[in-house]
Amino acid sequence: MIKNPHYNVVPGDAASHPYLDFTGVDVRVPMFVYLSREKRPGHDHNKKAGAMNAMVRASAILSNGPFMLNFDCDHYIYNCMAIREAMCYMLDRGGDRICYIQFPQRFEGIDPSDRYANHNTVFFDGNMRALDGLQGPMYVGTGCLFRRYAVYGFNPPRTNEYRGIYGQVKVPIDPHGHHHPGPEELRPLPEHPDHEAPQRFGKSKIVHRDHRRGQNGRPPGALLMPRPPLDAATVAESVAVISCWYEDGTEWGLRVGWIYGSVTEDVVTGYSMHNRGWRSVCCITRRDAFRGTAPINLTDRLHQVLRWATGSVEIFFSKNNAFLASRRLKFLQRLSYLNVGIYSFTSLFLIMYCLLPALSLFSGQFIVATLDPTFLCHLLLITITLMLLCLLEVKWSGIGLEEWWRNEQFWVIGGTSAHLAAVLQGLLKVIAYTVHVGVSRTVYAEIPQYSKLLGGGFFSFWVLAHYYPFAKGLMGRRGRTPTLVYVWAGLISITVSLLWITISPPDDRIAQGGIDM
Repeated sequence: MIKNPHYNVVPGDAASHPYLDFTGVDVRVPMFVYLSREKRPGHDHNKKAGAMNAMVRASAILSNGPFMLNFDCDHYIYNCMAIREAMCYMLDRGGDRICYIQFPQRFEGIDPSDRYANHNTVFFDGNMRALDGLQGPMYVGTGCLFRRYAVYGFNPPRTNEYRGIYGQVKVPIDPHGHHHPGPEELRPLPEHPDHEAPQRFGKSKIVHRDHRRGQNGRPPGALLMPRPPLDAATVAESVAVISCWYEDGTEWGLRVGWIYGSVTEDVVTGYSMHNRGWRSVCCITRRDAFRGTAPINLTDRLHQVLRWATGSVEIFFSKNNAFLASRRLKFLQRLSYLNVGIYSFTSLFLIMYCLLPALSLFSGQFIVATLDPTFLCHLLLITITLMLLCLLEVKWSGIGLEEWWRNEQFWVIGGTSAHLAAVLQGLLKVIAYTVHVGVSRTVYAEIPQYSKLLGGGFFSFWVLAHYYPFAKGLMGRRGRTPTLVYVWAGLISITVSLLWITISPPDDRIAQGGIDM
């Protein structure tokens, strides 16, 4: 831990460095704290989300700054003025309703053709900017400036300022200065501001003492005031809040801080803020704010896409599904979050779309029965309309045609491999849950049928025991199943099934109800 810098400017001189002249330059170094949270067996540390929540609590004690910057370890600051630009959004008129400022991800070390679509400009420069017209872009896990007050789970001020199904109708200001409170503002406050604090934030009073309703971090001018050095009690308090037991019985990870329960905790965390009525902003600076590294081979890239797709499937089957959102999540913003949860399921249709041409060549039959002029006119009209829409989006967002084409190519690659694997994993989890429910019903039925339960369980275990070496080999060296295994398993299964039905179709008598014996 580097000690607190002096509050007065410390200018350098020409002799302070052998090669650089620091004359008239402020040479103070900000306080830097290395944080390593406690981990113990039996306590789930919740990966990145748990680390971020530990950082939030420790920084509340050490600095309690109103804004927090988050970016991954493989990213670095490329534009030192980007943080000031983001704070301008926060401090602007109406900016107190903004929960975070999301910067686009920019990468280095990518081949000129970008064959794996690592730049992903269609998403960052197209989709994210388009969401600026709604409640704002989603949180993507890095390159984001947060408002601490919003991270603490509080509702935004003037919750009912924007109304309507699309959230674009601003309530007019009464010229006489009369304020008409909404339902959230009419809710009675607790008798004491800290009445619910221990159950929500934990036992540390320092973590939540400056975040009562109506306050937002340190008071104005606190940075210009002299601050005493950190004493032993403050350091001990910061160590206590990053202990593995601190979150027990609190709302950390549920409503406060980064949300737990998904491998894509970033999307869920941003969703929880938008669901409370907060807004976000996409900030694209002239000079890139941050830069980082991207996967350089197909295996790493597909593994990254698989993790994102797995998180989207988890969101779809969880309480964070946008179907279950509150009324503060407006209609179009709700559609954007619905797309996050269901885009992986398009792989089921995409795989059929990719297999149909080869199947038509194999069977000698075309996809459609007849190619009449009406069908061709409709197909041509739909194709031209889609192309014009794509050109309009590309022209508006400033994306090159080559970048758009790379994005389309990798969408097909990821859709027929990683997305399909994520859907299968999600369905397997649902099936496992169904099996658990079936076993529970059998055990707790009025007349339990233990014989069927034991018999089915024994033979299932017997089959799985024989497949154990095969399953162990599929898991790879580090216990992770290669994406290629899912790809080929799905493709081979679907292809063999279609070929079997084509070569040996089922008997008509069987299809109609059975064969007389």
